[in-house]
Amino acid sequence: MQPTDKVPKNANNGPTGLKLVFRALRYRNYRLFFGGQGISLIGTWMQRIALSWFVYRLTDSVFLLGVVGFAGQIPTFVLAPVAGVLADRWSCRRIIVVTQVLAMVQAFVLAALVLTNTITVWEIVVLSVFLGFVNAFDMPARQTFVVEMVEGRREDLGNAIALNSSLFNGARLLGPSIAGILIAVVGEGVCFLFNGLSYIPVVGSLLAMRIAPRESKAGNTHVLRGLKEGFSYAFGFDPIRSIILLIALVSLMGMPYQVLMPIFAKQILHGGSNIFGFLMGAAGAGALTGAFYLASRRKILTLGRTIPVASSIFGLGLVGFSVSHVLWLSIVLMLFVGFGMMVQMAASNTTLQTIVDDDKRGRVMSLYTMAFMGTAPFGSLMAGSLAAKIGSPNTLLVSGLCCICAGLLFARKLPALRAMVHPIYVEKGIIPEVAYGIQTTDALMKPPEV
Repeated sequence: MQPTDKVPKNANNGPTGLKLVFRALRYRNYRLFFGGQGISLIGTWMQRIALSWFVYRLTDSVFLLGVVGFAGQIPTFVLAPVAGVLADRWSCRRIIVVTQVLAMVQAFVLAALVLTNTITVWEIVVLSVFLGFVNAFDMPARQTFVVEMVEGRREDLGNAIALNSSLFNGARLLGPSIAGILIAVVGEGVCFLFNGLSYIPVVGSLLAMRIAPRESKAGNTHVLRGLKEGFSYAFGFDPIRSIILLIALVSLMGMPYQVLMPIFAKQILHGGSNIFGFLMGAAGAGALTGAFYLASRRKILTLGRTIPVASSIFGLGLVGFSVSHVLWLSIVLMLFVGFGMMVQMAASNTTLQTIVDDDKRGRVMSLYTMAFMGTAPFGSLMAGSLAAKIGSPNTLLVSGLCCICAGLLFARKLPALRAMVHPIYVEKGIIPEVAYGIQTTDALMKPPEV
């Protein structure tokens, strides 16, 4: 079939304006989830901020603060692949209901121990490991469940993922502010209590959904065999492998910038907690802008090109921030850091969800989760060790350069990756614009036929 120079008549049909940005909300199940999550994520960020503050106040130890953070993240790296097998085998909604209830119990136990002044740091570590265990099973199921909530309509999948990201980053801006006020007025325990209560709307929204049962081809597969099949499928197909490896490298080298932010705020920019808050708030605002940018996109066919561009923006922002000694410039650069990070991760998520086989989605998204979240604790340890030897600015400079190089390498492979993805989009017939766009892209890469 020869490419045509004419865009299909329905290429520009569909919602516009705010309806385009929020089009995933036309699905009842997604509306329920979005509303419940809006409350719960505020509580989650309140607990994150309050827990860090409480641990440091209780122990006055940066080392123990790092231990608690590591304990909460490392289960994701270890257990996410197994969780992906279960997400392909079991009902994702049921998995999420169970994980949300367990997370609610963890928050209530933490609140009770803090409010009664009976908690020790090692009990906090145990509760953090428990929550990490819960999140390891929650995140792959949650990523897989997005497709079911938009009723399998892949043309709205990117919008749903972007709106989830906007919700997360909106809570990231609001939750810490509320937590700061509550900590000053009534203490950290109330923040944990609020987080526990915030899970009730999520569980209620999940139970109120009407989800059609799905057929699972992994139902009779042994867990280890399913695990091996998932690894072979993901790393045997170059587009999936390349995206996951890029995510892992960017997360390992770039995401630990957050660990070094207090040092930049105090030693480089000569400020206090307020400067630290401005920097992190700017990163959150940039991420929120990136999420709305993706939500406003009508097409998904150019996301492959967006991934390396966003990775490079993220890296350039880190490089610029590492050499900046001016507050306003540092804040502007953090906007780019947040924007690049969010766009790269969400675009990668959407692309993976679009090209993956339905019966292997849970396992692939578990590898995405492991690459995105599971590498973070190792990156934090590496960044801390490197900063002690060469300084925080040089550490961030190296991190940014690594992200830029990774983006350039991915961009170099992009034409070959597009050729591999081409038949998948054609077979799935995602939207007419996708088939047209891929054909046009291929025509630009190939010499004209005689």
